[in-house]
Amino acid sequence: MRSKLLIALLSVIFVVTACNKQEEPKQTEITKNSNVHQVVVEEAIQVSGYTYIRANEGGKDYWMAVTTMDVKKGETLYYESAMEMKDFESKELKRKFDSIFFADNVSKIPPVNAGNNIKASPQKPSIEKENISIAPVAGGITVAQLFSNPSSYAGKIVKIKGKVVKTNFGIMKTNWIHIQDGTSTGSDFDLTVTTNDNVNVGDIVTFEGSIVLNKDFGYGYSYKVLLENAKANKSL
Repeated sequence: MRSKLLIALLSVIFVVTACNKQEEPKQTEITKNSNVHQVVVEEAIQVSGYTYIRANEGGKDYWMAVTTMDVKKGETLYYESAMEMKDFESKELKRKFDSIFFADNVSKIPPVNAGNNIKASPQKPSIEKENISIAPVAGGITVAQLFSNPSSYAGKIVKIKGKVVKTNFGIMKTNWIHIQDGTSTGSDFDLTVTTNDNVNVGDIVTFEGSIVLNKDFGYGYSYKVLLENAKANKSL
């Protein structure tokens, strides 16, 4: 009788212990497998279009550049992906950074899903299609026409009119602009433009530049179609 009671008691202890062991890894696993970066703001510098942040992640300091946001020293930020630029020079700050990370989708709230490591496989920002309809400029083409037959425009100078939906200034000594005109071919509805001209999100602009295909800048940033060294004209 006593031996049966001992066996029953040991069985209960085993089950409880097993349940506890099954529960514990859930919290540990989230932390261990998460690639979300959590940083503390050590310093923030505001310039036009960007906020430069000296961030501390796990005791290591490094510089980040993010789309303008209101941040204060001591605040915690979260991001999933970024592109590292070495020997980057900010003309506004008149300062050269040995290394700086251009982070996308930085938030003060932890994201639900973990993303990719910043050095392992950075990702280009996700762009949503806007509900717009912009007629092409005289002598110009639409985004759909370009993406439907890109090889016919390779190396040629073209004009494309569209709405500016995203801007990144001063990366690799040029400005990176995303435009849409409401047309699309399959999943291609957004065109990336490089220019030295300054435009703002929401501007309707005609860009004239050269079409380059399959351009790979490394760091996971490659473009099958790129409008390069374009001039901006807001009056057309």
